Amino acid sequence: MHPREQTIFAVSSGRPPSAISVVRVSGSQAGPLLRSLAGRVPAARTATRALLRDASQQPIDDALILWFPAPASATGEDVAEFHVHGGRAVLASLFAAFSAVLDVRPAEAGEFTRRAFENGKLDLTEAEALDDLIHADTDRQRRQALRQLRGLLGDKARDWRNQIIEASALIEAGIDFSDEGDVSAELVKPALAKVKVLLSEIEELLAAQGRSERLRDGLVVAIAGPPNVGKSTLINQLARREVAIVSPHAGTTRDIIEVQLDLDGYPVTVIDTAGIRDANDPVEQEGVRRARARAAEADLVLWLSDPEHGTSPAERGALTWRVRNKIDLAEEVSGAAGAGAGPRTSEREPEFGISASRGDGVAELVTALIGLAQDYLGSAEGALITRERHRLLLAEVAASLRRSLEAIGQGEELAAEELRAATYSLGRLLGRVDVEDVLDMIFRQFCVGK
Repeated sequence: MHPREQTIFAVSSGRPPSAISVVRVSGSQAGPLLRSLAGRVPAARTATRALLRDASQQPIDDALILWFPAPASATGEDVAEFHVHGGRAVLASLFAAFSAVLDVRPAEAGEFTRRAFENGKLDLTEAEALDDLIHADTDRQRRQALRQLRGLLGDKARDWRNQIIEASALIEAGIDFSDEGDVSAELVKPALAKVKVLLSEIEELLAAQGRSERLRDGLVVAIAGPPNVGKSTLINQLARREVAIVSPHAGTTRDIIEVQLDLDGYPVTVIDTAGIRDANDPVEQEGVRRARARAAEADLVLWLSDPEHGTSPAERGALTWRVRNKIDLAEEVSGAAGAGAGPRTSEREPEFGISASRGDGVAELVTALIGLAQDYLGSAEGALITRERHRLLLAEVAASLRRSLEAIGQGEELAAEELRAATYSLGRLLGRVDVEDVLDMIFRQFCVGK
């Protein structure tokens, strides 16, 4: 039997051991497995208690079972669920009973969702949204993914595709009546009007949502500066836990440390890098090289300095904010409050004064980071475009529509061909045509059991 036709199973809940594990089975053998292990197939969509037994009639576990006959199931196939106690021995016995049946095998990563896609239960944009929902770290990411899962982009793309097909049908009908000029013009004119409206709508969408897909990845902030200015202390303050070793000795941080933060619902990755200086130690030299490279790739660099190391930023590839650390020491030296906390805005870039050890000024810095995230990511949670793949395919659609309008003077056949190209691109967006390589890449990223 082909692997796509085999029955698959996997744990769909958390990693064992756990109080309860949910094991899903999808495929033609789901019903026979239920009958074999539980002695019966329960009423559809009704949780039923049953003692599970293996082929030798040895008890496996006292469990809850559910039955979802096709096509009214998550995958569109017959689906059975076994809610068992989440011990490793219980699962091992259950899986051994499954595997003893011909053409029943463990699921691969994303295989349940792929079968749901292939059986028309969801389109590719919704499958991507499901993956985003699973991996959402912040509330804004969750809301964005949930909107896509409910068809935010997919429904719109289907509507666009239907309208383009209607316009294409009118133009092709005009070709059939090309000998009758008045009839041909009457058919082509409304088709062109429809195409112009669609092109304007898609171009407006592409222009208005320049960085909306970045909400999935969030803002990347690198903390950089010379050694021993408090970079590790600052990242510990931002994370509110000890994630980096703090030492008075220069060169303690030699590799990159990343922390995922939720700042008012915006995902922010903060990176602690090695102190940038001329080093003789080969290991520290590699750390400095990585620090420079990561800072250049970041969306924002927080360049730390202190009263002893008042250096200028070494890299100018990214947006840079100057952060003067150890203002408590500066106050002790000067005896004045003029070097206190709070942001200062210069003509070139903002500047902040903080004490990473005491926490002075850190709240103001965090507030500024939230403001930057708002400006950078915008209200992206309600955006139609959430992945680069969406943007590229919609750009192809817009280009095809534009060329169809330009080609109409050269002949309706050329315009009709460009409209067919636009519907093809929308079909690829929804995952309905020529996307086998894309499917493999997307579903491989899913966890097993989903």
